Amino acid sequence: MPDPRIEKLAKLVVNYSVYCKKGDSVLIRAPIQAEELALEMYREALKAGGHPIMMGAFSGTDEIFYKEAKDHQLDWASPYGKFQYENIDCLIGISAPENTRALSNTDPKRMARAAAAGKEARQIFSRRSAKNELKWCGLAFPSNALAQEASMSLAEYEDFVYSACLVDRKDPVKEWKKVSKKQQGMADYLDKVKLLQFYGEDTDIRMSVKGRKWINSDGKHNMPSGEVFSAPVEDSVEGKIRFTFPGIYMGKEIEDITLEFKKGKVVKAKAAKGQELLDSLLKIDDGAKRLGEVAIGTNEGIKKFTRNILFDEKLGGTIHMAIGNAYLECRAKNQSAIHWDIIKDMKKNGEIIADGITVYRNGKWLM
Repeated sequence: MPDPRIEKLAKLVVNYSVYCKKGDSVLIRAPIQAEELALEMYREALKAGGHPIMMGAFSGTDEIFYKEAKDHQLDWASPYGKFQYENIDCLIGISAPENTRALSNTDPKRMARAAAAGKEARQIFSRRSAKNELKWCGLAFPSNALAQEASMSLAEYEDFVYSACLVDRKDPVKEWKKVSKKQQGMADYLDKVKLLQFYGEDTDIRMSVKGRKWINSDGKHNMPSGEVFSAPVEDSVEGKIRFTFPGIYMGKEIEDITLEFKKGKVVKAKAAKGQELLDSLLKIDDGAKRLGEVAIGTNEGIKKFTRNILFDEKLGGTIHMAIGNAYLECRAKNQSAIHWDIIKDMKKNGEIIADGITVYRNGKWLM
C-alpha cells in the first residue's frame, strides 16, 4: 500500500509551496529513485491545471562528468538550462541520492570550475525568483543513502522527513501557516535592525544589515523549511566565526571551518579537514569571498545534524551563513557562481545582539 504521506507531501508542495495555477508550466526534476513522489507531483500539477514537465536523472552522471570532462566541457554552460530558468513558471526539485559520497575523490578545482560556468543561469534563476516570476521548491525523498548519512534506518528516516515537513499532521497547510505567522514576527523585527553581532564558541563577528530585507522561509522554497534569512551589507562583515558542523559541498565534507573577515571579505580560512576544497570554493570568483546570506534556523522538529543541508540549515537553535551569491529579494548585491551554507550551533553560550539589544540567547529567540 502506498505511503499516504507521499500523496500529502505532493499536495502540499504543488498547492502551497509553488502554488501552481492554471496554465503554469511546472518542471519536475527527480532521480529515478524518487519516482513514486515525482509521479504524485505530476498528478497534482495536472489537477491544479498546470502543464507538468518531467525531467529524470540517473545516478552516476556527475561522477562520470567530473572524471571525463575536458576543460572546454567544464567551462560550458548549457543553453537549455538557461532556457528553462527563463521560461518555466514553477520548479520542483527532488533529491534522493543512492550514494552521497560519489564525488568524495573528485578534484575540487574541477568542481569549482564547473560551478563557475553556471553563474549566468544562476543569476537568471535568482532574478526571476526575486520577482516571483519563478516559483520553486526543493525537497528530499527518503533514500537509503540519506538515511545512512543521518545514522537512521530507512523507516526512521521516513518518519523524520515527513514529520519535518509536517505531512504527518491532519492539515499540513494550516500548520505551515502557523509557522509563517510566528516567523514573520522575527522578520519584521529584524527588518528594522542596522547592526548585528554574533557571539559564541570561537566567534565574534558583526555586520551591517541596514536596509536589507529579512525573508520568512515558511515552506515556499524549501520543504521542510523553518528559517528567517537576509544578507549583510557587502563590505561590512568584520571578525571571526567558527562553524561547529561540517560544511558539505556536493557530498564532500569540510570540517571545523573558521572564517575571518575584514571589510566584508574572507582574509583567512582554516579547516581541520578539506582545506583544499575550502580554498577552491573561495577562489571561484570575487563574490565567493563574501557572505551572501545570514540566517536563523527555527525548525524545532529537526533535532539532529543529518549531513543534508536542506534539513540541517533549519535546525532549531542554529545559525547559518553562506559564502557567495545573495538573494535579490533581500535587497543584496553580492553575486557569485556559488551559494554555500555553513552551520553553527548556538545552543551553548550563543548570542545575537541587534542594535545593542540581546534578541537571541542559547538557541532561543527572545523578542
